Amino acid sequence: MFFGSGKVLVIGEKETFIIKVLMGKLNDAKMQTSFASESLNEINAAWPEDGLIVYYMEAGNRISPEILTFLKDKLSEDNKQIFIIGDAVDTRSMIDSMPPHLIGKVFERPLNYENFVSGTLTYFNMVAEGETKRSVLIVDDDPNYMGLVREWLKESYKVSMANSGMRAIKWLSSNSADLILLDYEMPVTDGPQVLEMLRSDQETKDIPVMFLTGKDDKESVMAVLALKPEGYILKTCGKDELVNTIRKFFMSR
Repeated sequence: MFFGSGKVLVIGEKETFIIKVLMGKLNDAKMQTSFASESLNEINAAWPEDGLIVYYMEAGNRISPEILTFLKDKLSEDNKQIFIIGDAVDTRSMIDSMPPHLIGKVFERPLNYENFVSGTLTYFNMVAEGETKRSVLIVDDDPNYMGLVREWLKESYKVSMANSGMRAIKWLSSNSADLILLDYEMPVTDGPQVLEMLRSDQETKDIPVMFLTGKDDKESVMAVLALKPEGYILKTCGKDELVNTIRKFFMSR
């Protein structure tokens, strides 16, 4: 549960009276606010380690491609979301340029301050409960390796585990995942069979899958890639390589 002290960075063309009122409302709700103009240096310097990004768009405001790229990369890297405020005609270009999972809410002007503060409080509650994190399902019959990968990922992602393909299928019948890390070689139902089952089901056919494999010879790698997964991860790789592979995957979505 959120009890205050959430950090909010408000970005805009300039710190107008309306933005000052908005920040005052957030301060009254026990949140810490800061402002940055539309400058990469200012935004980067003010970027909160933990917190919410708010972009206030004036009428006719068009955000530069450089700032859009920076926001997409930083939001993905930090597992943050952005709230956008503005007229529908102005916010549309930003919405179209952003992956949907990076956009928390869109508020139209004139802004209803009560709804905005309520939405911000809800966001911080979700962050506190881990509900804004991307969901990763690890499927592997080796509990030691699966537990290790979970430890590596749990700080940035909501991680679930299944020790067999059939348990994964059952879990997915009532849960969702943004990415599945699937062991290529498992007893009874192996990785390729599980992938085929996932792709034949309307509910799971679009979930991205990366194979986990212990073999790095050319023949084995070609066999894995022939199934057209999102990629593959060698089980011999270390924490940094695995974490970076998954981070880059989500940044590209």
